[in-house]
Amino acid sequence: MAAIVKARSEKRAVRRAGEAGKRVEYLAFVLAGETYAVQIAHVAEILRPPPVTEVPRAPSNVLGVISVRGKLVTVIDLRRRFRLDESPMDRKTRILLADVGGGEQVGLLVDEVHQVWRLAPEEIEAASVLGGEQPPHIAGIGRPAAEQGTILVLLDLRPILESP
Repeated sequence: MAAIVKARSEKRAVRRAGEAGKRVEYLAFVLAGETYAVQIAHVAEILRPPPVTEVPRAPSNVLGVISVRGKLVTVIDLRRRFRLDESPMDRKTRILLADVGGGEQVGLLVDEVHQVWRLAPEEIEAASVLGGEQPPHIAGIGRPAAEQGTILVLLDLRPILESP
């Protein structure tokens, strides 16, 4: 009997591992009351905002620079980037350190970080479901099956970081 239970447990573990391999992890955060998410593989760290030094003549969506372990990191205000109403920083505000490539990182200022979602391919829809033409930074829409009614706007960081 114990051997049967053990065999079933092992089969379930293998099945769960197979399902987990198909899922992609997204870090969910809030901007102006809407929930967005980026692939967690692109996020190196989540920081409480340290003092930000403004940069003269920087693009409007660049909040400034911060020092992270002796390296200067440019901080982009995603509210400004998406042309949302501005809001003062509070105790929930965070900076996501995103890997740009080549060892360089950029900080993304967000209102609040929520949680990590593990989405299966069938829980991700194309951005076209929103209707009309969507900006290039919207990669799709996530609808986690585990949490009915939750909608995540999935972001592609490349267009956000490349264009002003």
